[in-house]
Amino acid sequence: MNLDLVLSNIISPPILFFVLGMFSVWVKSDLEIPKALAKFFSLYLLLDIGFHGGYELHHNGFSWNIVTTLIACMLLAFVVPVYAFFVLKRKFNTPDAAAVAATFGSISAVTFITAVSFLESAQIHYGGYMVAGMALMESPAIIVGVILFQTFKGKEITLNGKGLYKRPQWGHILKDAFFNGSVLLLVGALLIGIVTGDAGWKAFKPFDSLFKGILTFYLLDNGIVAARRLKALRGSVVFIVSFAILMPLFNALMAILVSNHLLGLGEGDALLFTVLAASASYIAVPAAMRLAIPESNPAFTVPVALGIVFPFNVIVGIPLYFYLIHIL
Repeated sequence: MNLDLVLSNIISPPILFFVLGMFSVWVKSDLEIPKALAKFFSLYLLLDIGFHGGYELHHNGFSWNIVTTLIACMLLAFVVPVYAFFVLKRKFNTPDAAAVAATFGSISAVTFITAVSFLESAQIHYGGYMVAGMALMESPAIIVGVILFQTFKGKEITLNGKGLYKRPQWGHILKDAFFNGSVLLLVGALLIGIVTGDAGWKAFKPFDSLFKGILTFYLLDNGIVAARRLKALRGSVVFIVSFAILMPLFNALMAILVSNHLLGLGEGDALLFTVLAASASYIAVPAAMRLAIPESNPAFTVPVALGIVFPFNVIVGIPLYFYLIHIL
């Protein structure tokens, strides 16, 4: 391996179109992706990656190594929000710290998909079971975020001027955690891929051939949205930017060490495990936090995850993590 393989991710069409999307906002262009199409792109990517993962699981089955890796994914989702919360608490109030910490405990499906595209371009093998790990990490982070908020809330914020807090609506929170559209589609496609096996994959393969084109359009739209959301971070820029870059790096290093010394993963699976640890959710968790912690400010959760962590991971993080995995 050489650095050309790693650096090629930065000048790949999907990444360059993401940068183009951000640039279009900075120059105040009227470039726009219709919302209906953006939603279709996200649904396609989740369906494709889920089905592909199910097909791989159909061939590989469940081994002890796979089970321990999935358990490690869930543990990350429980542990990461805890230490992220205490760092954020130095700058933010309890509701905002808990909400942002939860996004770091969860995952970004598009970052994961970009890492899969990187591996496929480099013709590096990876296991489809990592899709199951991605699905398992969505819900624990939401629950931990709510627990942190309920545990450390003080008198710093009142609700309706009465000093009272609403009890968390666990039914709604758990429903959103386990059955929100992205998780349901991802897990459902995974199960369908397992059940249909070779016959299903043969019928599905023409659909899968559109993957890179759809990913390119989706990243273009994400670049536009990310650049717009960055405006909400004014006033806390230095702390937020530092945290949003150093936290993924720390999480990635921890995941690389775990994948190498404890799990014994190959380079492809180790990269996907690391990306899951280093990414932050900008869809499911912010939506859940708005319901579970209404006192939190949504102007922080989405811009941090989408405006800083996501660009850093897809442009710099993925090739950097892969390089570190290779040399270690």
